[in-house]
Amino acid sequence: MRLYQLDAFTDQLYAGNPAAVIPLTAWLPDELMQQIAAENNLAETAFYVKTDDDAHYHIRWFTPTVEVDLCGHATLATGYVVFYLEEKPDAEEIFFDSRSGSLKVCKGQEGWLTLDFPADVVHKANLQPPALLSSLEEKPQEVYKGKTDYLLIYETQAQIAALDPDFREMSTVPARGVIVTAPGDADSGVDFVSRFFGPQSGIDEDPVTGSAHTTLVPYWSEKLEKTELVARQLSKRGGYLRCKLNGDRVDISGQVKLYLTGEIVD
Repeated sequence: MRLYQLDAFTDQLYAGNPAAVIPLTAWLPDELMQQIAAENNLAETAFYVKTDDDAHYHIRWFTPTVEVDLCGHATLATGYVVFYLEEKPDAEEIFFDSRSGSLKVCKGQEGWLTLDFPADVVHKANLQPPALLSSLEEKPQEVYKGKTDYLLIYETQAQIAALDPDFREMSTVPARGVIVTAPGDADSGVDFVSRFFGPQSGIDEDPVTGSAHTTLVPYWSEKLEKTELVARQLSKRGGYLRCKLNGDRVDISGQVKLYLTGEIVD
């Protein structure tokens, strides 16, 4: 089996979010795919199976511990593999069937790729798990709940950068993960910043989380009264995203850098 490792949402190595991508002709047993993801020990490993149509594929994502319903950066990386390394279709857009429905990836200018994901509209979380706030020394201004994640709103970019969660405590929060966000500084060139914590899924902090922006973009679009937004995720590796709200869909654009190619010998 061929294996690719790529850095997503960046134009340089050792930044963005690393993902493994494995092309298949048919699905492997679930247990084996989980073992491969654990061996890779990356935030996500994506497996995809092509169909008879060069523009349509099936995709699944695994963290080192569980299969997940949606992963933005690994989908972006898989789109890069399909467009430039494996199938190389003539189409300018391809579709992945997933547990979250049909997902579109489009070619853009200067190596940018765009994900078309369903938007996630949040609601105020009036009842909050005690561990959600006790795991954070700095308390948020507001707390919202999306389909799978909590969204915590802070006042400044500096607060987001300084957060140091108690991940053991946070791992008991019943959610996929916790998104923290604030407006970007006036001179930062971005509309908002964020971080994503997911100890529940085996990843204390995800470097750049495309799927979290399906929650972030509708929130900030309403707050800032604009549909096109530039975002930065403030992990140690960091990454930039261009985002656009299109009704009940979110366009999430980023770049991808190939790190390695290899072969799983067994």
